[in-house]
Amino acid sequence: MFNRRVLLAIAASSALMASAQAQDWKAKYPELVFSSIPDENAAQVTERYTDFVAYLSREIGVPVKLRIAGDYAAVIEGQRAEQIHFAYYGPASYARARMIGVKTTPFAIEVNKGGVKGYHSVFYVKANSPYQKVEDLKGKSIALVDPNSTSGNNVPRYAMDKMGIKPEEFFGKVVYSGSHVNAVMALNQGTVDVAANWWNNETDSELIRMADKGMVKREDFRIIYKSDQIVNSPIAYLDSLPADLKKKIEQAFFDAPKKDKAAFEKLSGGKNEPFQPVTHEAYLPVVELNKFVDALRKK
Repeated sequence: MFNRRVLLAIAASSALMASAQAQDWKAKYPELVFSSIPDENAAQVTERYTDFVAYLSREIGVPVKLRIAGDYAAVIEGQRAEQIHFAYYGPASYARARMIGVKTTPFAIEVNKGGVKGYHSVFYVKANSPYQKVEDLKGKSIALVDPNSTSGNNVPRYAMDKMGIKPEEFFGKVVYSGSHVNAVMALNQGTVDVAANWWNNETDSELIRMADKGMVKREDFRIIYKSDQIVNSPIAYLDSLPADLKKKIEQAFFDAPKKDKAAFEKLSGGKNEPFQPVTHEAYLPVVELNKFVDALRKK
């Protein structure tokens, strides 16, 4: 009887301590800030994440605010200043954050249909254009996405270097569109002759998602280059967050498909499978890619 009473007392004490710890982090973090790289335009990012952020607020137990980033660097700097508590990164922007000393750690990775944890960089041209390969575009204009975009800048620059192409010398004009959507639209409107973008498979890409919304016609575009597979994008939280809070955030992401299927599916138009755990080691090749691109800029 004595042992049973002692065990009950210990259990009760542990429960009170856990509750107190939860209240402690809620006092320090009465509101959390989540942000995403602007792979789409601000209005589209807002539409995609609003329901999911509301779900996160319910699951974590404090309000979660969506911060719209003007560019990829804004997410990096927001985490460096610890004003963004957790964020959706591209592989290269996450790697860049770690390279400059941002204390953030990935805990979840996007997963495509079929369990695939990778995607590709592609170059699009208009379907009715004469261009069959990148080398055909000498003197023409190219839209990259953002200096910290993996599929929209770093992989394209790596690929072109292997082709013996220095973009700023080879093309007549190199522009940064700011988002993958803008890159496709620039090509669609004839502002550029080729555009870099991301591509998962034949049924999922930024182009297809735009076509599904009636923004463009997929048959108006053609791929002239596709890269090797790139590791998918991570969700990363600040190292400084309390362990209990980190667990809450992790669980919310992993439970999303069953607890709020509609909000989860809105993130990818129903094209992704549930998030899976990931560690920094998965992005070490991207760190090396960033270093390679940095070296190209110094040549």
